Amino acid sequence: MEQHVRADLSGLKPQRRSLGKRAAPYLLGAPAGLWLIVFFVVPLITMLSLSLQTCDAVTLACSLTWRFANFSDALSTYHTQFVRSIYYGMWATVIDLAVAFPVAYWIAFRAKRKNFFLLMLLLPFFVSFVIRTLAWEFILSDQGLVLGTLKNLHLLPENFHVLATGVAVIAGIAYNYLPFTALPLYVALERMDPRVLEAAGDLYASKRTSFVRVTLPLAIPGIFAAFLLTFVPAVGDFVNAQILGGTSNTMIGTVIQTEYLVNNNYPTASALSTILLVIMLVGIFLYGKLLGSRTIEEYI
Repeated sequence: MEQHVRADLSGLKPQRRSLGKRAAPYLLGAPAGLWLIVFFVVPLITMLSLSLQTCDAVTLACSLTWRFANFSDALSTYHTQFVRSIYYGMWATVIDLAVAFPVAYWIAFRAKRKNFFLLMLLLPFFVSFVIRTLAWEFILSDQGLVLGTLKNLHLLPENFHVLATGVAVIAGIAYNYLPFTALPLYVALERMDPRVLEAAGDLYASKRTSFVRVTLPLAIPGIFAAFLLTFVPAVGDFVNAQILGGTSNTMIGTVIQTEYLVNNNYPTASALSTILLVIMLVGIFLYGKLLGSRTIEEYI
């Protein structure tokens, strides 16, 4: 009798173990899932709900009235800021690609101490985002280290200035988001099979032809990933526009911040955030259709 019971219990052990193995991934992913629900899903649903509500200007009491006109009103009022944000973000991303690609190429193919140079590339960005932007304000000021010296040497006119212009905002955005561009490019270049490049040389291709016909096409997924990872946060940036730009260079992130925290206009701010989110999702969707959704994960 005892032998039969032991046999039955021994037959249950593998089943219990298999259930534990099947549940293990869900248990391990539960903390991350809870984190995403609390800090991403709930705020996202709240934002979407607020974008369809009507709020009292005095009591700030809001009620869900399904007012879809909030989107058209917000877009018609702040379409200039939307266009400016996309314009600034595009230029900053292009500048980052032009600056980061040669650096990433040199580190991937020429540098002997790759980890050291990658650390040097990232080291300035351990400093606070706001402090780095304030440093740019000091550098680009009318009598600062750069412009003041050039004016003292009579290389620039006295009325020349950079602050409170779109150039200053684009420069600040490009500087602050440079690692978002450099790291995916480095990963894409570093993962290339060197035998492919050697084969191009064996086929009598010049260095320029090898770069244009071999290296650049193989790096396109990394370039697209770098573009997307830089462009998305650059469009929504508000710190650089607030510190380096003037009142005529306001970006949509600054408008959203002002509507939320200053004017307490939650429906308009939520509608603007939703429109910006949709624009970014369209870009990500197009990226996924062109290069596949897994490609961006491989270059982060």
